[in-house]
Amino acid sequence: MIDHIGLQVSGFERSREFYRKVLAPLGGALVMEVTAEQTGDGDHAGFGVKGVPNFWVGTSSNGMATGPVHIAFTAPDRAAVDAFFHAALAAGAKDNGAPGLRPHYHEHYYGAFVLDPDGHNIEAVCHQPE
Repeated sequence: MIDHIGLQVSGFERSREFYRKVLAPLGGALVMEVTAEQTGDGDHAGFGVKGVPNFWVGTSSNGMATGPVHIAFTAPDRAAVDAFFHAALAAGAKDNGAPGLRPHYHEHYYGAFVLDPDGHNIEAVCHQPE
């Protein structure tokens, strides 16, 4: 249903490198970048799978990050959720919920939560049974 989503970040290079590291275990990669000269608004980096940029980070006109948001990325399996969590911590994220089952959502909900450099609650989730 969603074509793409974007976050305003307070430090473009820092956030671009953070997401480059934490999305890799989920199969995500930096797909494209556009400059402030091209957009008239700021620098932006688009991440995705199979060459489609559906998650963007970019500078804001006032240098402030978007108010805290929650974004959950789909993981193909529980091992990818674990790898995401460890990559995020290594990249400087704060632990906001270690990998594990969250049966209050549903029986097989396996997720991990971190806070990115701007305090956004970023999750990787697998809905598959082991």
